[in-house]
Amino acid sequence: MKGFLKLLARNRLALLGGVVLALVVLVSLLVPVLPLKPPDVTDTANRFQPPFSEGALLGTDHLGRDLLSRLLWGTRLSLAVGTAAAVIAAAIGSAIGIVAGYFGGRTDNIIMRGVDMLMAFPYILLALAIVAALGPGLLNALIAVAAVNIPFFARNIRGVTVGIAHKEFVDAARLAGMGHTRILLQEILPNVIPVIVIAMSTTIGWMILETAGLSFLGLGSQPPQADLGSMLGEARSALITSPHTSIVPGLMIFVIVMSINLLGDGVRDALDPRLRSGALTRPQPATTVQRDTVPEGPGKGVLDLRNLETQFHVGPRTYRAVNDVSLQIAPGECLGVIGESGCGKSVTALSIMGLVASPPGVITGGAAFHDGRDLIGAPYADLRRMRGDKVAYIFQDPLATLHPLTRIGTQLAEAIRVHHSVPKAELRQRTITLLRDVRIPNPEMRIDCYPHELSGGMRQRVGIAMALANEPELIIADEPTTALDVTVQAQILSLLDDLRRQRGVAILFITHDFGVVAQLCDRVAVMYAGQIVEEGPTRDILDRPAHPYTKRLMACVPELGGGRRELAAIPGLPPAVDELPSGCAFAPRCDKAVAACRAAPIVLTQNGVRTVRCLFPEDATERQTA
Repeated sequence: MKGFLKLLARNRLALLGGVVLALVVLVSLLVPVLPLKPPDVTDTANRFQPPFSEGALLGTDHLGRDLLSRLLWGTRLSLAVGTAAAVIAAAIGSAIGIVAGYFGGRTDNIIMRGVDMLMAFPYILLALAIVAALGPGLLNALIAVAAVNIPFFARNIRGVTVGIAHKEFVDAARLAGMGHTRILLQEILPNVIPVIVIAMSTTIGWMILETAGLSFLGLGSQPPQADLGSMLGEARSALITSPHTSIVPGLMIFVIVMSINLLGDGVRDALDPRLRSGALTRPQPATTVQRDTVPEGPGKGVLDLRNLETQFHVGPRTYRAVNDVSLQIAPGECLGVIGESGCGKSVTALSIMGLVASPPGVITGGAAFHDGRDLIGAPYADLRRMRGDKVAYIFQDPLATLHPLTRIGTQLAEAIRVHHSVPKAELRQRTITLLRDVRIPNPEMRIDCYPHELSGGMRQRVGIAMALANEPELIIADEPTTALDVTVQAQILSLLDDLRRQRGVAILFITHDFGVVAQLCDRVAVMYAGQIVEEGPTRDILDRPAHPYTKRLMACVPELGGGRRELAAIPGLPPAVDELPSGCAFAPRCDKAVAACRAAPIVLTQNGVRTVRCLFPEDATERQTA
């Protein structure tokens, strides 16, 4: 709850709406104890008194009744009726939607066809018909407004429930012997409550307006009882001569509805887990760059990454996800980046093309030279031209990357057409050739398939084909084999290796698997807590790891056919990147650490054919011992 309120408070418009609404509600609750005139007492001798008249702060209406008193009593009544209608509609509509979505089949069909019949009528006409059948009155208006909004909740909640009803945790509950009622209350309902809250927060304003509309037409609140709609209805005859009688209730309706809508938008964003990264605004098209100094170019190779620093600014905290990372990749070379989850591998790769979400991501230092040009801070138009053309990206989850409603051939063609003008006939042939190059059987038929019709390995091949579509000079592969089984993983790695050798494409391969590194990579860089701790030729690092962290990582990998060996584990956890120690980040987990390791930052130094960030590298220690 505390985190939710913090996120909500960051949205200034939502905070303003919440404050205004809280003041309105507070005043409405205090109406019975405020020194107000009776709202229904008439005084025709003082009718249509202007605002700020003696004894009438907001003036009087056509019967001489005090507008301030009627406004506050009417606001209290309108808020109560609108909130009650929202609660009733949400409760009944959500129950209908949950039952229909959970049981499905004939139950779902019967319930939702009834809901469709209600939605076929314009909601205001349906509300008028209900009030006409029940008779004028505030209670009947409440029933009508709640009834016409039930289909809205039923439709929304039913769609959410359908997606939840077949999840593994629901199947597990069935296998455990839980009945339908317990599953609905304990498994389904907690997962749809946020959606119900969001729907209520965004519709309660409509319901206040609908109730006011019925009262304006004389079908809601009946004289002498006042609500905001009836006050407007009574004042319409004097709109020209005494406009204040209409402006006062109209302005209150505007204030209430606007504050509810602003607060509702804030509640929706604060409850959205995708926006809990520290900002309620949508990411910018390119990562924000705030560098004090810019390294000099031009760079070497296809990619020359120098002293890259990427941070996430979340409230008062600064998370140093990438800290002084330098890498070089030559044409046709494959560089592997390996390390534990959260060490900064993916953020490093995303920073190269400005794909880190801003806010909260900020590139605070370094440069990424490609063909002599610094990509960090380049204009968005230039980055957009390079993304998918000169520099391509293979993402970890192809099912999330590919558009689920578009055929794979269309998506491949789009990847080409965005950067190059190609005739339609030639475009189709090129997409077929790409699918054949990545070893997808029968590409002439597969080109018309949707992503869900392909296996995980096939989808990953499509992702690779999209990356190769424009013959890039550099491919960034972010753990593209993690979700695949061993045999498919081997095929994907073999495919990437063949394509690299045939086309001379450089590859930056992010992984946490030393087996993948050994099979594919020419060089490897080991990352820990946002820094490169060791870099060098793959075979040298695998045979003789120099940094204690690299050695510990390799000790965690099981060996086949090597006899009995205890499977090691690295004690402790990586440090939080918003509280990095002043010295070596690995020192708290290293059995060789001394006071000097914790005293000051450790620089990356040359150690033979590789670089190591350690005061006591493993191979040096072994030579001293020998």
